[in-house]
Amino acid sequence: MRLHHFSPALCLWLIAAPVCGHEPHVATGQRSMVVSVSRPATEAGIATINRGGNAVDAAVAVAIALQVTWPEAGNIGGGGFMLLHPGPKKTPICIEYRETAPAAATVNMFKLDDSRHTCRVVGVPGTLRGLELAHVKYGRLPWAALFNPAIALADQGFEVDVELAKSLNKVLRDTPESFAEFRRVYAPPLGAEWKVGDILKQPDLAKTLQQLASFGAEDFYRGHVANLLVDEMRRCDGLITHADLMSYQAKIREPVQIEFNGYDIFGPPLPSSGGICLAEMFGALRKWKLAGDDRWSANSVHYRAELMKRVFLDRARHLGDSDFVPISYPLMQKVYTQQLGQSINLERATPSRELAPELFTKPESPSTTHFSVIDAAGMAVSNTYTLEQSYGSRIVVRGAGFLLNNEMGDFNWQPGLTDDQGHIGTPANVIAPGKRMLSSQTPVLVLKKGETILSTGSPGGRTIINTVFCVLMNVLQYNLDLPTAVAEPRFHHQWMPDKLHCEEELATRFPELIEELKRKGHDVVFSNSQGDAHSISRDPATGKLQGVADGRRGGFAQGD
Repeated sequence: MRLHHFSPALCLWLIAAPVCGHEPHVATGQRSMVVSVSRPATEAGIATINRGGNAVDAAVAVAIALQVTWPEAGNIGGGGFMLLHPGPKKTPICIEYRETAPAAATVNMFKLDDSRHTCRVVGVPGTLRGLELAHVKYGRLPWAALFNPAIALADQGFEVDVELAKSLNKVLRDTPESFAEFRRVYAPPLGAEWKVGDILKQPDLAKTLQQLASFGAEDFYRGHVANLLVDEMRRCDGLITHADLMSYQAKIREPVQIEFNGYDIFGPPLPSSGGICLAEMFGALRKWKLAGDDRWSANSVHYRAELMKRVFLDRARHLGDSDFVPISYPLMQKVYTQQLGQSINLERATPSRELAPELFTKPESPSTTHFSVIDAAGMAVSNTYTLEQSYGSRIVVRGAGFLLNNEMGDFNWQPGLTDDQGHIGTPANVIAPGKRMLSSQTPVLVLKKGETILSTGSPGGRTIINTVFCVLMNVLQYNLDLPTAVAEPRFHHQWMPDKLHCEEELATRFPELIEELKRKGHDVVFSNSQGDAHSISRDPATGKLQGVADGRRGGFAQGD
């Protein structure tokens, strides 16, 4: 899928220090680079490359290590999307391993107030099939070797850092005593709260990872681990059966390709909405004279916010699993995207109700995680995966030590019901057996003359798409170096609720901008941070790599 765009000047590699409060961790390298939310996971990736592995080998090692070191979102019990560029002059692909609804799922199986923390909200996990597919097609090292760092981390334990301590303490405060296995597995060592430097050991998980290392992903779907998962489903009235696990397949899909400024942006296709939404936004920018506006002018922010609003309306109206929903609308066609941009009133924000009074939507969880990898041969991976909400369903498979997702919550639960409380019932994303739920995950690769020059993505639920859009605009349009592009304040509009979300730093640095946005009719609200965009750039002239771990939630970059 292609979309053509105009070509303003670009400079990816200006040297400048971030002027933002979210100070990133920056590393440089000449051969390879790994960036993730967790230092031990990043180190696992670099160690894998140093042992002769490539970017896919490193990505598998990072993904499995994050199950141990970032259980909020790192997972083998969830799913996601991997954008993979095999190397120079080759075509990127998307390995899609989104979860599916079990065969016993029904369109009206949930009530609006049902809990998101039950076995019934667990979708059939896809992570291991996705990693397996990437490894079989492109990996170099033996599968078992990629699990060794994670097995050691789970068995011997690792030091908890400030972000993980904060995350664990929050979820334990919020999790009832009835989730006994969750509370046992993640209990602090001294029975109080987790502190920086405490050691987290996960012996059950270490045994599971050893099993998967020895017998492959097949064991998760047909073997011992599958038995443990199905036993858990039987205990807690879940829907996943052996047949569901055996029938799950990860898929290679064609990415959404957007031509912008002489560069090719590759984003994920459906069931991710990210690639199509980015294509719409960049398409609408074709007729807007960007060069005449400072990136923090009221007109510039207003236009981009109104664009976000309209694109998220299209997301709610049309998008779902393309294996179930025919995609016959013209969302990425040039004429449509131009009309989308022309519908924006530069003087006044259009109320969301006026755009589509019949549709409303609801927020998703921000607890996803993204990592980026580039190796010496130019192979690149941009991977986003999730358990959905923070720590997913909070159900730990007994005897196996890993968390299960609650991705069934991403379907539209009440067909035909839309209201001003944020419920949506459009048919494209209603529940059906075997269907993949709509996602906002947006791992992105940017290529120039067949070589990857940027890998980025983010967690953040619905904010993911607009976080990635902000980073891409900062680099590809506003000519910021990567550390500054990642650190700069972000904003987000998702159509409904009709609010413009801005990071607080934007108000601190540009109070006059906020006042002008309010005068234009925006209902501006503030958050401490938006997203966590762990990114890598490559200078095509020198081959130098720069890894940037977003400072909003910690993270670590390491190069070689």
